Amino acid sequence: MPSRPKNGSFVIGPNASRGLRLSLAVVAACLTATGLYGVLRVIQAILFREADPALVIWSPHAGYFWRILIVGYVGGMVGFGTWILAAREPARVARFLSNAVFVVTALLVAQALFVP
Repeated sequence: MPSRPKNGSFVIGPNASRGLRLSLAVVAACLTATGLYGVLRVIQAILFREADPALVIWSPHAGYFWRILIVGYVGGMVGFGTWILAAREPARVARFLSNAVFVVTALLVAQALFVP
C-alpha cells in the first residue's frame, strides 16, 4: 500500500494493492499497444505497400484494423504479465513504465515523421 512520507512523495511498498496493480497493468498494456503500433506501421509500410485508399472502394483486408487488433491483443498479454509482476516488484515496474513513456513517444514521433 502506498504510504506518504514527510517530504510529500509516495513510496510503493512490496505489498501492492489491487488498484495499484491494475493501474500498472493498464498503463503497461496501453504503452505496449501504442509503441507496437508505431513499429508495426513502419514495418508494414516498408515491406508491404498498400493500395491507394482513394482508388480502392472496399477492401476485405484493411491494414489499419489488423494492426489495431494485433497491438490490442499483445498489449493485453503484456498487461496480464505486468499484473503478475507488480505483485512482487511494484516499484520496479512503476519505474520501468515511467521510462517506457519516453521510448514509446520517440517511436511514435519517428513513425509520424517517416511513415505518415
